[in-house]
Amino acid sequence: MHKKNQWHSMDINAVYASIESNEKGLSSIEAQSRLQLHGLNKLQEEKKQSALMRFILQFHNVLIYVLIFAAILTFFLGHTTDSIVIISVVLINAIIGFIQEHGAQNALESIRKMLAYTAVVFRDGQKQKCDSEELVVGDIIQLEAGDRVLADIRIIKAHGLSAEEAILTGESDTVEKTPESVGENVTIADRSSMVFAGTTIASGIGLGVVVETAKKTELGRINRMLSSVQTLTTPLVEQMDRFAKLLTYIILLFSVAILLIGHYLQNMPFNEIFIAVVSLFVAAIPEGLPAVVTITLAVGVQAMVKRNAIVRHLPAIETLGSVSVICSDKTGTLTQNKMMVETIQSTIMQYVVKGTGYDPTGAIYTSAGKEVDFNQDDFIKMMAKCSALCSDANLYNENGQWSIDGSPTEGALVAFSHKVGLDTSEIRTKYLRSDFIPFDSKHKFMATLNHSHEDESLSIIKGAAEIILSMCHYQYIDANNIEILNKTFWEQKAKDIATQGQRIIAIAYKNVPAEKTSLSFNDLENGLILVGFIGIIDPPRVEAVDAIKECYSASIEVKMITGDHTVTASAIGKAIGLRNSEIVMSGKDIEHLSDEELQKAVLTTNIFARTTPEHKLRLVKALQANNKIVAMTGDGVNDTPALKRSNVGIAMGKKGTEAAKESSEFVLMDDNFASIVHAVREGRKVYDNIKKVIGWTLPTSVSEASVIIMAILLGMAMPITPIQILWANMITVVTLGVALAFEKEDQNIMKRKPRAIDEAILNRTVIWQIVYVTILFLIAVFGIYTYSISSGAQIEYAQTLAFNTLIFMEIFYLFYVRNMNTLIKSIREIVDCPVVWTAVTIVVCAQIIVTYTPFFQNIFTTKSLLLSEILLILCVGFVMFFLLEVEKYIRLRVLGFTS
Repeated sequence: MHKKNQWHSMDINAVYASIESNEKGLSSIEAQSRLQLHGLNKLQEEKKQSALMRFILQFHNVLIYVLIFAAILTFFLGHTTDSIVIISVVLINAIIGFIQEHGAQNALESIRKMLAYTAVVFRDGQKQKCDSEELVVGDIIQLEAGDRVLADIRIIKAHGLSAEEAILTGESDTVEKTPESVGENVTIADRSSMVFAGTTIASGIGLGVVVETAKKTELGRINRMLSSVQTLTTPLVEQMDRFAKLLTYIILLFSVAILLIGHYLQNMPFNEIFIAVVSLFVAAIPEGLPAVVTITLAVGVQAMVKRNAIVRHLPAIETLGSVSVICSDKTGTLTQNKMMVETIQSTIMQYVVKGTGYDPTGAIYTSAGKEVDFNQDDFIKMMAKCSALCSDANLYNENGQWSIDGSPTEGALVAFSHKVGLDTSEIRTKYLRSDFIPFDSKHKFMATLNHSHEDESLSIIKGAAEIILSMCHYQYIDANNIEILNKTFWEQKAKDIATQGQRIIAIAYKNVPAEKTSLSFNDLENGLILVGFIGIIDPPRVEAVDAIKECYSASIEVKMITGDHTVTASAIGKAIGLRNSEIVMSGKDIEHLSDEELQKAVLTTNIFARTTPEHKLRLVKALQANNKIVAMTGDGVNDTPALKRSNVGIAMGKKGTEAAKESSEFVLMDDNFASIVHAVREGRKVYDNIKKVIGWTLPTSVSEASVIIMAILLGMAMPITPIQILWANMITVVTLGVALAFEKEDQNIMKRKPRAIDEAILNRTVIWQIVYVTILFLIAVFGIYTYSISSGAQIEYAQTLAFNTLIFMEIFYLFYVRNMNTLIKSIREIVDCPVVWTAVTIVVCAQIIVTYTPFFQNIFTTKSLLLSEILLILCVGFVMFFLLEVEKYIRLRVLGFTS
């Protein structure tokens, strides 16, 4: 019996014997028997939870329980508006969570849909069509350009057959397919004798035999991995959960304690103390916090859209800010995904080609840096002419972007010809093609026979360097000179160019009689003249170089994980500035390491080549085992397990599969690494603003609750009534708290290290701020209240004064929180934020209405204040701001503490 997953290394006759089939295929009876025995060729669907159950589970959270309880209590207290606000917050959070979870489930559906096609098979000795689900092991299947591969298939016959396997390997280049077996331990990308389910036939025709179906295919194996991969929660969600539990316990403990103290020690009537405790409970819960955090995240979403990043999972924005490692694909993300001629080698010298992608404009320089005059260089003109004539690709401009119709390699050659000044349409019209030999992986070259109107006839051949060298006898010098081929010279040049990660294309030609109209392999055996070598590469994105520098300044590691060869990966890594780019670990190297050894290796290795889905998943887990927050990019089905496992999955918007997008938290619309770094910057800003929101919300909520607690403990009348507390809660959170979501980023935001995974929301600075601010609030509120009562004011007037003092102190505290960890150097830093001033204006206007209009005076038991009292409140606010700034100076400059 065959060794599992080794079909690529077996002789075709051994394959037939192992699966009990032959070159004629199966009979219909045998196919039906195998279908009943092994089942349909489709990926198994897991039992799904109902939509209703998934929605209900969104409420399974401690903070949600607290908010619902608070909503019920406020409703029975008669505060219907506040109850509606709280319930709205709960519903919004549940709906958002439900939508995100629904999207994640679609990832599996996207993979399953890849098998929903028909196939052409040979059964009973005849060609016939069958549904993809009815394919069985042993079926002989016909393969043609454009076909979707519907099972894992061993190639039997192939003519110019190639497959697009980017969804499995991550590499955009097509892969030539042949019947010849390959080594047992080669990666998927090197299994040239196989085509795999979910991939596409790019060119040619062929026959194959089905060797694996359904869940046993490579696609099915990835589907099983995706089903079993644990989705990690985000740091923000984890911290909010811990915070919610801690907050719940603290509030309940205080509420019970105050209830007992008020009833048994202060001898307050139970009904009265119970209502006061409920007010305390509602005041202490920052019920607007989840909504404001959600708004802060939503603001980040809008900012990221401008940076070409679409967010699929709100909390992931904040996670980006804590990313310590970015694992990126190479092709199209760090590189342009556009092949370009970079090096040209002649018998005499080496040239360097400058330009961008397929753009037909550019320049060519000698190795000494001198720009080449095309009209004076016979070699460059000859290379350009041969490149244009022995290619089928065409350039076209679409919306200002140059693209190709044809293979990327030929596109690069045609773009090079245009840079030299040749128009491919004109040169091809001048030198009409009368015959050609198409490229095939067996002979590894393409040849054309061309005739000009001036009776110049020539055969041109391009292909693999080692093949073309073996066919040539001469080498080109200029239009008038050739000489005997120096094979040793060219072999060394091939090695030199290859070490730069470039793919080498050799170009040769020979003159033929004008009357010759057909081309055969025998015609290429003698007289070929080697013109030169062309080095082609997918060049790095210019912006990726700067983005990687920015990552390093922000203490973020960058690792390139690619399916490409080690030499190419190393060359690109060096070009874009990756550290330790000379160290490359291949997929085979990863397989030989234990999990513990890999965890050590990932810390010092930044480039991983020839990787498989298992390798990517192991790398992510190894980094996470080192307490790293990992962002992972991907575009193919092969990337989905690693995308799902990573802390932040980032799918490509242009070339990404639906499965990859559905498994990710972000989709990059421009597939650009630089956009990831912009998103990280935005993520850090979002987290900073969330800290500001929390740093403002918690101290003010605790201060409001402390007013009630202190009044009960002192056995005195409430300086602020419960309904005034609820109003303060509602009006300030939805205005002042929301304003902090629009704060600008810190200038040094990308010069800081990523925050620690276990960094707590309630750190020592926040706890100290709660204590310090609460003391200031209590002194001010009780001081103002006592002053007013002692001046002979009615209790309602004193409560109104204390109520407005509380509101204005929260406004002054907002201006402090905006710069809580930086010393103010100018007044502009305090006042430069239109959103904050808009929020302050709304709050002030609302307070004027509540304080001075008769209708609201009856509801909130307020009295109209004198102008002198308003000035007194403002003075109290300024004093508090000054004391806060003094504390900040001592904390930052003397003690060296930050939040």
